[in-house]
Amino acid sequence: MGENENVLEKFLVDVENELQQSQKTLREVELMLDQSQAELAKLTQRNASVNGHLQQIQNQFDSIPRNDIKVAYNSALDAQQRMLVMRSQLEKLQADQSNLKKRILIYERLQAIVSENELPEKKKTTSSNNGAAMLEMMINSQETERQRLSRQMHDGPAQALSNFIVQAEIASRLFELDKEKAKGELENLKSSAMGTFQKVRGFITELRPMMLDDLGLLPTIKRYIENFQEQQGIEVNLTMKGTERRFEPYIEIMIFRALQELMGNAVRYNQDQSVKIQMTVQFLLDENFVKMIVSDTGKGFDPGQISAVSGLGLKVIRERVEILGGYMDIDSAVGQGCRITIQLPVVPVSSNS
Repeated sequence: MGENENVLEKFLVDVENELQQSQKTLREVELMLDQSQAELAKLTQRNASVNGHLQQIQNQFDSIPRNDIKVAYNSALDAQQRMLVMRSQLEKLQADQSNLKKRILIYERLQAIVSENELPEKKKTTSSNNGAAMLEMMINSQETERQRLSRQMHDGPAQALSNFIVQAEIASRLFELDKEKAKGELENLKSSAMGTFQKVRGFITELRPMMLDDLGLLPTIKRYIENFQEQQGIEVNLTMKGTERRFEPYIEIMIFRALQELMGNAVRYNQDQSVKIQMTVQFLLDENFVKMIVSDTGKGFDPGQISAVSGLGLKVIRERVEILGGYMDIDSAVGQGCRITIQLPVVPVSSNS
């Protein structure tokens, strides 16, 4: 039982450390939030003053030198842009604050659950320890994914929407001074909107590809790899052997998420390579199992140091694969690329279901 007790104690120490770090980060975020709110108040006041001055100029438009009009106009745009950027920063801090509060609540609840279920002699079964460790990894994995999506949304669509407002304001003002320039700004706005729309579609696909529900695993994987090659500029060779068919939904989503994680890891941890890596994805479809092999020509790693290489990703994948009665094999070494094999038992779904 000593080993089980050590596992539980280490888990509780890790939770406590994460809780304290999250609380510290929350205090820092709330301090920055207070400062940003004060700065936004100043910028809002300045923007109102500048707009008031601009309104006075517009009322006396014919009698004021064009250079003074230009200076006032540029000052108004600068004030408005600064205010919009600060609002965007404030929204990001508020989102971080909300996520941190949720994470702290989860850690506090987790501590309470473990404390309530702990026997006086601190004797826990192996299954309980494994369950707690799995719960910890899944919570952290979900929070990591939420943070990633939050950053992507803030750095992409959210920032773009702020720019849209500025560009629309510029175009509106330019219509009074230079219609050709105004037309150019509108074209830029249209291009930006199209780019942002594509990014949003990409985020939606990452969250839950509709093809997965409509057409199944293999067509979705083919499309995902095509998009991946286009976006990352990395060559991916896909091969499939066996009869293409549908599987249970939990099997399809499990394999798809694992593929996303493995391909994403290959890119993230080989960005410093002078030559772009190549990847191979192989599927073997048997009556009783589905096997997926993902390999790359990257720098590789020591399988004994998984946590240092891929965070919680590979650990969570292995746990889920084993829960479903399958196995996962990692074949890698420093300087020799990586090859990861996942095999899951399957029950084919009839075409009429």
